Amino acid sequence: MLAIIYVFNYIDRLVISILIEPIKLEFGISDTQIGLLSGVAFAIFYTLFGLPFGRLADRIGRKPVIALACIAWSAMTMLCGVATSFAMLLLFRIGVAVGEAGGTAPSVAMVSDLYPPEKRSRALSVFLMGPSLGAVLGLGLGGWIAQEYGWRTAFIVIGAPGVLLGMLLWLTVRSPAVPVRPQPAAGAPKEDWQTTLREMLATPAFVLVVTAGTLAAVMGYAIGTWNPSFLIRSHGLTVQQAGLLVGLGGGICSTIGTLVCGSVTDRLVARDPGWQLLIPVVGCVVSVPLGLAFYLWPADVAFHIGSLPVPEAFLFYLAFSFTAIWWSVPCFGAISHLFPPNRLAQATAIFVMSMTLLGVGLGPIIVGTLSDVFNPELGQEALRYALAASVLLYLVSAACLLAAVGRYRRKLRASAMPPAAAAASA
Repeated sequence: MLAIIYVFNYIDRLVISILIEPIKLEFGISDTQIGLLSGVAFAIFYTLFGLPFGRLADRIGRKPVIALACIAWSAMTMLCGVATSFAMLLLFRIGVAVGEAGGTAPSVAMVSDLYPPEKRSRALSVFLMGPSLGAVLGLGLGGWIAQEYGWRTAFIVIGAPGVLLGMLLWLTVRSPAVPVRPQPAAGAPKEDWQTTLREMLATPAFVLVVTAGTLAAVMGYAIGTWNPSFLIRSHGLTVQQAGLLVGLGGGICSTIGTLVCGSVTDRLVARDPGWQLLIPVVGCVVSVPLGLAFYLWPADVAFHIGSLPVPEAFLFYLAFSFTAIWWSVPCFGAISHLFPPNRLAQATAIFVMSMTLLGVGLGPIIVGTLSDVFNPELGQEALRYALAASVLLYLVSAACLLAAVGRYRRKLRASAMPPAAAAASA
């Protein structure tokens, strides 16, 4: 149930990327403004509400927070379809961001409550299929609806199922008990969110994992936002054709990659916990040449599927989609191993907030701004080179993960020791 809700979380988040061109045409806005609409504004409000919702989920339980959040973001997605101006559309997208802030972190915490560490990466891989399947449905279905009935109808149809899913979760799913919160010693001050945040940021492995995931997210959200427009501008596809290729082709490969990554991670971690962070290193490094090939390959058609032209470059994107997602499951899994249950939703919220603030916030607008800067000289091809430059961020992400491996191993060993032994070891 959580996995299905997460799929719709990403459908509602990603559908705007396939609607960029008709929205630009109706409101007469620039690529930079599109980056603001799909990136910065969303990210700021998602971040503001992420930690409070994480703390609330650690206190009252995961299920009610997730259910109400799902209903809220879905209703706001539907309202995007009735916006009559850019400012109104921006306001409703902010509402989507506030709702989605209560979804991911409590859900990851709930999955971690339900599964032991040795099975957690596989369980998280099922849950974290959300972005990939969300791309399949959000881009594929959203592109078709927009082509046939207009972009407004796409928002309304895509948003409606989430309202029902939130109600279904609330009424039918039995959630695990709220984690027991350690009671402070008599006279000790209560732990506030600032204290919790300071202690988490004092864990070097956590900081490096958050940094690596954030950098990967910058690239991931830039790709998710601009890939359809890249195929439209540089390869001459229609909105519907771009949505089908990116949504179905890329989404299915990402889904398979997520599941394979979760299974392989659990198997290798049983031998050495360091593989929890080495697997995403492999994924990031392999993804760079594949991504560069996708964006820089000439605009030639490899073959047709019926009337749908498949560019040669898109074949590289299929392989890229399989490996570029390998950072997600292991990083979420690593965080679930670093902290106790009563802090897990908050730790996950910090991770998701950082990814969203910089990933959603900077990824789309960096690429949109670069595209506007390159446009006078490169014209329609400006977006191609803006996206190619962004791919290199995966190498920086891999470097952060490599730096975290030793610290992560030491933290797990210290957590497994009795307190006295851990203190002596430190």
